[in-house]
Amino acid sequence: MEQKKLKPALTALLQEGTVIPAHPLALTADRKLDEKRQRLLSRYYIASGAGGMAVGGHSTQFEIRDPQINLFEMVLRIAMEEVEAARLQRPFIMVAGICGPVEQAIAEAKLAVSLGYDIGLLSMGGLSHYSEKKLLERTKAVAAIMPVFGFYLQPAVGGRIFSYAFWEEFATIENVVAIKVAAFNRYCTLDVVRAVAASPRKDAIALYTGNDDNIIADLITPFRFNINGQWVEKNFAGGLLGQWAIWTSKAVELLDCIKIVRADNSLNRADLLAEGVHLTDVNAAIFDPAHDFHGCIPGIHEVLRRQGLLKGTWCLNEKEQLSGGQADEITRVYTAYPHMNDDAFVTEFLSQQSDLLS
Repeated sequence: MEQKKLKPALTALLQEGTVIPAHPLALTADRKLDEKRQRLLSRYYIASGAGGMAVGGHSTQFEIRDPQINLFEMVLRIAMEEVEAARLQRPFIMVAGICGPVEQAIAEAKLAVSLGYDIGLLSMGGLSHYSEKKLLERTKAVAAIMPVFGFYLQPAVGGRIFSYAFWEEFATIENVVAIKVAAFNRYCTLDVVRAVAASPRKDAIALYTGNDDNIIADLITPFRFNINGQWVEKNFAGGLLGQWAIWTSKAVELLDCIKIVRADNSLNRADLLAEGVHLTDVNAAIFDPAHDFHGCIPGIHEVLRRQGLLKGTWCLNEKEQLSGGQADEITRVYTAYPHMNDDAFVTEFLSQQSDLLS
């Protein structure tokens, strides 16, 4: 298979920075795919002004790959069909979640390319028996097929900690076009940013925050490092986030505002940092760190359910449910920060989706 490269217009968008929601999975009460609601979510992200979608990652639930469930290809295909049907006149980046051992990752990458996906979001979760060297070899194997979006996933939801040397080597791999940092850890985050800043490929790799607990601080902080006697700056361009799977039109507005502030150092960043505190408070309610993130995916579903985008909070794993008191916490942040939700936008959007809601 010929190596796929990212199109120039998509490269420009990725480097400029955009909102890429991590696409959830819509299920019925008996935990079967709710195809109409799955399509509805894709349409919502497109209508919200997002610059792409990430399908098949943690928020879509890794269990879609289980042989008895077998939904991986289906959910990737549905999202792509909705993008094609939208006939967008703007760049839109389709990101496919890729995971598993080398053979599985290669097969998933080939499938993603065959469906028209642009980049593979390469998870390194569930591979604790792989050395860092073997994971780098796996990355090269996937990058030989399609552009790669690196993925630093926090240990609480299946990831692991990597050395600085790992990211230093990772950044040298041709066809790595971006890295999502979802370590939820400032030390680990700095390892990735510093490694990319020191790389000869630093301008070819876009950094995307996946730190849902620290979104705005990541996006407005100038990361400057003294590398071999020279000051080098590398910044986060945008976000690929589960948090941005909800209230997405507001996330687009937020990133637009952040870009204005990033472009003008004379502008006051204090208000944005204060808004960052609010967003972290919201994320705490939704992602459920109080219970080791057990209610993370159901929390996303609960907001989408309240808005009418989903019918329920069901997950493929029956044990994944809202934690005790989590619904009340979501109500609290809804009340505390009414300017952050996009309920009015969603109501208008739903009024135009009669083919899926009839």
